[in-house]
Amino acid sequence: MPSSLAAARLELALANRIVANEGVLDAFGHISMRHPDDPGRYLLSRSRAPELVEPDDFIEYDLESRPIAEPGVGQYSERVIHGEIYKARPEVMAVCHHHAPAFMPLLATGTDYVPVFHLGAVGGMKPPFWDQHDEFGDTNMLVVKPAEGASLARALGRHWLVLMRRHGVTVAGASVQECVFRTINSCRNADFQVRGMTIGTVAPLWPGEIEQAGQIIGKTTGLARSWEYWTVRVAKAGGLPPPSKKKGASKRAAKSRGGRTRKRRR
Repeated sequence: MPSSLAAARLELALANRIVANEGVLDAFGHISMRHPDDPGRYLLSRSRAPELVEPDDFIEYDLESRPIAEPGVGQYSERVIHGEIYKARPEVMAVCHHHAPAFMPLLATGTDYVPVFHLGAVGGMKPPFWDQHDEFGDTNMLVVKPAEGASLARALGRHWLVLMRRHGVTVAGASVQECVFRTINSCRNADFQVRGMTIGTVAPLWPGEIEQAGQIIGKTTGLARSWEYWTVRVAKAGGLPPPSKKKGASKRAAKSRGGRTRKRRR
């Protein structure tokens, strides 16, 4: 976990920009994190394209998805997705909701997601589907009511991925970086799976392979290596988030980042 709220805001801004830079998020979609100091709150950006999110854009919400203070800016209408998952899953520390093109063929046809390469195991074997129409009938497809968010959280259950028919995907993680890793690599897997299906019958990983490969996220250097790689790619694209403009926040974040750097050098 980041060592301060300022560092958490900077990491979350970078996460939004990474997932956008990797082609998962566009003008829509969002990533949140549970508040580092209060598990009954979470941080989510004001309504803005993820590629543009800055540390000062984040609004603090309670788990009913009500802002702690009036933000005075536009808010994401689907924030209940995040609040209801945090409410149902205390171990979840980050949530991403996206509509990546790689997943849309599976979502449109109701085809199960299955891991077809080792990093795809982070999505799990056949994560559940959720169809908003089953419970709520005709809607504009946005998850905006607490009951809709709660229904989605129930469908997610103990999984880390839930597929939303004709809509998108919601991903959970035990940290922001883990959520980003799972989001990007499950999208790559979906792309490989759909491409493979155009050639013939895909051969998914065996259950034991999925279990073991899924642990790569926490038992190897793969997560740290990937985060560093994606960060450099954002930097090369000129998209690193600026420091916070709030008084004292940037100094605390810089001090926190410097402390971690010195620790690595030792």
